[in-house]
Order: sequence, then structure tokens, then C-alpha cells
Amino acid sequence: MEINFKEIQVIGFDADDTLWVNETYFRDAEEAFADLLEKYETKNKIDQELFKMEMKNLELYGYGIKGFVLSMIESALELSNNEVSQATLSKILDLGKHMISHPVEILDGVLEVLEKLQGKYRLIVLTKGDLLDQERKLERSNLSEYFHHVEVLSDKKEKNYQDLLDHLEIDVKNFLMIGNSLKSDVLPLVNIGAKAVHVPFHTTWQHEEVSEPKEKSGYITVSKLTDVLEYL
Repeated sequence: MEINFKEIQVIGFDADDTLWVNETYFRDAEEAFADLLEKYETKNKIDQELFKMEMKNLELYGYGIKGFVLSMIESALELSNNEVSQATLSKILDLGKHMISHPVEILDGVLEVLEKLQGKYRLIVLTKGDLLDQERKLERSNLSEYFHHVEVLSDKKEKNYQDLLDHLEIDVKNFLMIGNSLKSDVLPLVNIGAKAVHVPFHTTWQHEEVSEPKEKSGYITVSKLTDVLEYL
């Protein structure tokens, strides 16, 4: 479906798996976590129980590495019937520290797109997760110079977006969101009257998986980030 981008004045970018790699490191940590607990359960069962724990704790801890680590610890205790060793719990904490300290890997095309759009549009980052971790990643990425504003949201639902756009005095008809998640970066924006570009990442967290709407309206899907330059 053709979308008119002529009214766009402000472009929002998701951060994790849109500007830089993120989900891959969570998957690596899940693999390592399953290896640590293999004496108690099968890998498939461990993955299932960890995801259930993350979903149970989401309202309590929010998104991000810290909540993920706490969920791993709680899952380890449950799966082992509280028999997991202190050494294993220490290794789980180390998994989280390794994720936090991991170098930021900028995705292909990001610099080209930001350099070409800077000055033509007001660029902002709209991400969710742990505030300190996201601030740290943005600083390490050396991308902050391209953005007028950075916002770390507790969630990415219609109200979160609408409240922020109202606060920044941005009209929805002038706003475009670019991100890898249909659930978080695309559909909520379309639902409030903004436009969006979906740039799928090769790995998607189970919680972010949704079906493509039968009636595709208000957004386009591109195969790589640089494709947005054909429209902007």
C-alpha cells in the first residue's frame, strides 16, 4: 500500500535491533542458562519456564537485562527445587554482566540513513527497557549527535506514544516511526494515526511476535533500513 510521506516532519527510531544488535545477546544468554541447568530439566522445558517467568515478572521489573537476570535466577531456583548452587547463581549473574558490558554493534545502514535524514527531519529515539542500560548503549554507539531527543519508555502501547507525542507537541500526522517490531514499533503508531516503517530483524523475542494484519494500512515493510531512503 502506497503511503504519503510528504507530511512527515519528525521520525522516531526504535533502538534495540533497529539501530544496534540486541536480541541476539538474549538468545545467547538463554542458551548458556539452559546449559547451566541441564541436570534439572530439558533445554526446551528450561526455555519455556524462563519465558513464563519473564512474562510473570514483566509488570514488576519491566523490560531489559536486569529483569531478565532476576527472572533467570528465580527460574533456576524453581527448576532446581531450590537446590541450585551458589556457583551457578554467580554464573547467571555473570551472564547479565556480560550482556550489559557487551560492545554496541551498529546495524548495517544505520549511519548512512541517519546522515541523510539529519537536517531534513527532526530525529528522535523511542525505545523501551532499562534506562541506565539504554543510555549506556546510546553513549557507546556514538549516535547521540544525530538525535534531538531520546525517550526510554516503560512500554510501547498507544497511550505511551500518544502521551509522549503530546508532551513533545508533535502532531501524529507529522510523525513516522521506524522499528523492527510490529507489536511495539508499528501497530500502536498506526492505531493512533501516525505512520510507520517495519524493518524486520532476523531474530524476534517471543513476546514481540504478532501476526501481520489482513488489512495492511498506515505502514510499509522494507527488507533493510536503507530502503527507507527511497521514501524520505
